Amino acid sequence: MTRKDEAGEHEVERAVLAYLHQHPDAADTLDGIVSWWLPQQRYETERQRIEQVLRALVERGQLRRDNLPGGAVLYALNRSGRPPLH
Repeated sequence: MTRKDEAGEHEVERAVLAYLHQHPDAADTLDGIVSWWLPQQRYETERQRIEQVLRALVERGQLRRDNLPGGAVLYALNRSGRPPLH
């Protein structure tokens, strides 16, 4: 087994265990796990990673963060080039 294969297996293992940690009563077939658990877990993991990146870009002044009515947040290029005031 190559290092790449091992890394891939560890990633799947972490994803399955993370899903079960969030949904401790879950049970499914192999097809269900592949179709539902792993995409959902990857989405949540990627969503957190993307949020961290967006936050860093805002802090560096590269993106603008605008709060919309209802609580949503809109990100856009910061054309002023100035970092936000804290």
